[in-house]
Amino acid sequence: MRAIRVASAALLGVTALAFSAPAAVASDDDGHYVMSNGYTVLPATIAAGGQITLQVDRSASGCRSSVRVTSGVFDTVTIPGGSSSAVTTVDWDAKVSAAYRVTFSCGGLSAIKDLTIASGRGAGPTPAPYPVPRGVHAGEGGSSLGGFDLKEIGLGAALIAASVGAAYHFSRRRSGEDGA
Repeated sequence: MRAIRVASAALLGVTALAFSAPAAVASDDDGHYVMSNGYTVLPATIAAGGQITLQVDRSASGCRSSVRVTSGVFDTVTIPGGSSSAVTTVDWDAKVSAAYRVTFSCGGLSAIKDLTIASGRGAGPTPAPYPVPRGVHAGEGGSSLGGFDLKEIGLGAALIAASVGAAYHFSRRRSGEDGA
């Protein structure tokens, strides 16, 4: 009877641990990992021949290196690691009312945004809603810039081991009380 309780507690703990991990990325049709935050196409609707601003919010996207931006409606653009935006011109032969896929790639991760082509004549780039060259690194959401921190990983592993040990201890102690 005690083995069933211990196995149940262990299974419950492993299940809770598995479901508590955040789903940070998803996969697209091409097998790339897709992130949705931190990448913007301004404006999202533009006439053929117009200029668009491609932006990367480094703190929200987590990308510190250069970002490669591709689409079927403009030439490939690279946003260097020290910059947060680039301007490009939409091709004149873009189809009116069509939605084009814009892919931001950083390492093995990518973000996909849509760009819709409107009728009319192209205009200049839309100014960024915040100063572009350097931004505040606030709102990191608990992420660290250095990647994995061995102290935090060790502390997390110790907490998990302690909770499993406590569950085992209390299940053994309770079974001894039931027999008396």
